[in-house]
Amino acid sequence: MPGFVSREAARERFRELCDQVDAAYAGLCELSTDEVGNEFRVEMAERLETQERTNRGLMYRVFGEIADPPDEVECVPVLADTLWARLRIAPKEVKRRMKVAGRIRPRRQLAGPPLAPELPRVAEALEDGIIGEDHLRAICRAIEVLPSCVSAVDREDVERSLVQQATKNDVEIVKAAARHIDEIFNPDGHYDEADRARRRGLQLGHQGHDGMSRLSGWIDPETRCYVEAVTAAVRPGRHLPDGTLTEVRDERSPAQRCHDGVKLGLKAGIASGAMGQHRGHPVTVVVRTTLAELDQAAHAVTNPDIPMPAPARTGGDTALPMRDLIRMGADGIHYLAVFDDHSERPIYLGRQTRIATADQRIICYARDGGCTHPNCLAPGYHCEVHHSPDWSADGATDANTLFFACAPDHKLVTEGHRQTIVTDTGRLAWTDGSQPPEINHAHHPEELLRGDTDPPDDEQ
Repeated sequence: MPGFVSREAARERFRELCDQVDAAYAGLCELSTDEVGNEFRVEMAERLETQERTNRGLMYRVFGEIADPPDEVECVPVLADTLWARLRIAPKEVKRRMKVAGRIRPRRQLAGPPLAPELPRVAEALEDGIIGEDHLRAICRAIEVLPSCVSAVDREDVERSLVQQATKNDVEIVKAAARHIDEIFNPDGHYDEADRARRRGLQLGHQGHDGMSRLSGWIDPETRCYVEAVTAAVRPGRHLPDGTLTEVRDERSPAQRCHDGVKLGLKAGIASGAMGQHRGHPVTVVVRTTLAELDQAAHAVTNPDIPMPAPARTGGDTALPMRDLIRMGADGIHYLAVFDDHSERPIYLGRQTRIATADQRIICYARDGGCTHPNCLAPGYHCEVHHSPDWSADGATDANTLFFACAPDHKLVTEGHRQTIVTDTGRLAWTDGSQPPEINHAHHPEELLRGDTDPPDDEQ
């Protein structure tokens, strides 16, 4: 639509076009394709794939404009919550889309016309619907890992070549082309400190049903030296997982000994006490469980007829098997928060200070598990302590008025975008003023299983 278009006219036209798309899709879904034949189905698949890619290009345009809004700045603090509620996508996906949009959309500057996109050819191909999300990720990744010594002109050539491949081939061909291009520009593997600093990173995957988690990524030369040193200490027959000190027959693989070496190094680092403090208490492992579960686990260790209770939970919201918890307890290097089995209420601790003590944070670990904002998955390790009711100079800082909130959600309360109240069951409920207050069940999966809106009452 050429020329100037008013805000209301643009909104109305966009709604009309989206209504037409919705109506077209509704008609497509209702229309039977039983008799059209496979040749026509291939044609349909091609057109639907192109439409999906075009839609993705429009989505990135919208996310780029949301990330850098020219108006309506009052909604900026709650953008992530708004997008999560309306689109039902995770906050990290919201941030990823905004980051990608920042690379493929024109960039604003304080004065003058907008700058060209960082990846203009990728942007053009995506807008035309000729490359997909998988192509986009592969091309962006290939350009990111190029050595810093590669010139801007060469980077443009790399982008052009990869986009050309993406318009003709699937993503695996694009990845193969990216590997060959990397070999051309860096045949001897010459990387400087900036390259290594950019590539370093470890990703801790989700915990599986068996309690195991996948660790992947890249470590720099210094970190590798430390890993090699602790792995060498875990020579055959020493530092076994069960704590055996005497040398015995060792059937571990080199990879397993490397794992045990890293664990040994981390354990020794925490036990040394040299890692300082984290939010008011020493850097250590925080575990929460109930008195009944702890007692049952202690008996189950020596009596096979007694079932082992469900795992405890750490401050990082990791499921820790009770057998491991008991073994760790012998080392005395972690906090164990034990609370009542029936009421599930924390022990009352009174303090006349503004800052929560280490003991009070442990109570928050036990009761909240993590951020109390509804649907927030931030674990306790990454949370601040929120006062509800609000702290005052003459008031007390007691454990039953302190609750976990991650930094972004805590800021929403501080700036008045959210309000909190304490429920009759001692949990913190949040509201934006338009909906009834809600508590967060994400760190209490047993509540989701029961379908309860609140923890059970004392009588239950």
